[in-house]
Amino acid sequence: MTEDLPELRASDADRERVAEILRDAVAEGRLAMEEFDERLDAAYKARTYGELEPLTADLPAAAAAAAGPAPLSLRKESGAPTPWSERIVSGAEGSAVGIALLGGFQRKGRWTIGRRFTAACLMGGGEIDLREANFAGPEVVITCWAVMGGVNIVVPPGVEVDVRGLGIMGGFDAGEDGVPGDPGAPRVIVKGLALMGGVGVERKLLRAEKRRLKEERRRLADNPRKELD
Repeated sequence: MTEDLPELRASDADRERVAEILRDAVAEGRLAMEEFDERLDAAYKARTYGELEPLTADLPAAAAAAAGPAPLSLRKESGAPTPWSERIVSGAEGSAVGIALLGGFQRKGRWTIGRRFTAACLMGGGEIDLREANFAGPEVVITCWAVMGGVNIVVPPGVEVDVRGLGIMGGFDAGEDGVPGDPGAPRVIVKGLALMGGVGVERKLLRAEKRRLKEERRRLADNPRKELD
């Protein structure tokens, strides 16, 4: 976050990114539940960057993000996706926990998933969207515990998925299991237990990438000889 734009309006994605840092902090024991509740409430009520910044200023996750990519991005990106070589950031710690207790959690947009990520959902739901995520290693393991709840994992094309979970009166979606990955792309292993719940895995493009591919197909259709030249 830049210090010279404190009054810039924050978006829903900005507020959710702060909420993600706070959830990780309470899971690691850095914040007491009372303080977590206060900060989370303030995050969702915040309207500017200046109101969001103090909520994570004393947390290691925010400090690490400040050393590299900004935790709250002011830049809108479009065009072709980032190469896999730039998205596998070996040595980064990344986010490791998502907890949904009678509620939900969400990880999406620009974030880094750790080599080991645990999703625990009790009568709640979680979303793990890896389409814009960086990976702390070439292989990440997502362990899901879904009890009367569910976890939905979204991966981009090119990522290999290995589903090893067990469903009891519930299920693990293995539809993407075994699809070959692109050279250099990360591998995602999904394991754990779904008890009267479910874990789903789907492969989707970002809307911006869909538009880019659609425009590319239209360009080739309009100029079929140009590609041959």
